[in-house]
Amino acid sequence: MSIPSVNNNDQTNAAKASDTTAAAAAAASISALSVNDFLTLMTAQLKNQDPTQPLDPSTFVTQLAQFGTVSGIDSMQSSLSTLSSTLLANQALSSASLVGHSVLTQASSTQYTAGQSMAGAVQAPAGASSIVVNITNSGGMLVQQIKLGASSGMSSFTWNGSTLSGAAAPSGSYSVQALANVNGSAVGAQTYLAGTVSSVSLNSGSGVTVNTPQLGPIALANIEQVE
Repeated sequence: MSIPSVNNNDQTNAAKASDTTAAAAAAASISALSVNDFLTLMTAQLKNQDPTQPLDPSTFVTQLAQFGTVSGIDSMQSSLSTLSSTLLANQALSSASLVGHSVLTQASSTQYTAGQSMAGAVQAPAGASSIVVNITNSGGMLVQQIKLGASSGMSSFTWNGSTLSGAAAPSGSYSVQALANVNGSAVGAQTYLAGTVSSVSLNSGSGVTVNTPQLGPIALANIEQVE
């Protein structure tokens, strides 16, 4: 009668595969464990292991290292989250001082209130000899034109609410477009409009914004000038 041979390599490979599977399973579940849970499980493993076939000490070391890494990352994320919230709150408190001030930001439309004035500025492109600011109402009708002399940097303008006919413009939404004369051609120029800060909002997703009745909410990073 022949005796079946045993392949030691197969046994070794099977053992390694079993250890790898166990380690992967442990790593997947570690993130759901607390420190006390992990220590309880480790103690249970030590108490119930087979004395004739003790568990490989390196397995415990691997599990402990994995748990420590995950625990450390969770702790760091928690600390960063707390720091972010603190910085956001401090930023909101600092921004509260802007209430009542006029801020300038990139914009091409505004909510105008009859009897008031609208302020803005135009960034003149290189080579511009003159600039015309066109103000139109919600129906697309030209209400007023303001001519500016070109200068390096920002050119400020103010609209007092009067129309081309000399009448007072009603309250409503108005669009602002700037055209610069560059070598005889009309070139669009970036417009900036002013709004008065009425309040400050703290948003966890988008940070701190200032609220204006003329331009709506404005992110702090988009404010070009404060007056």
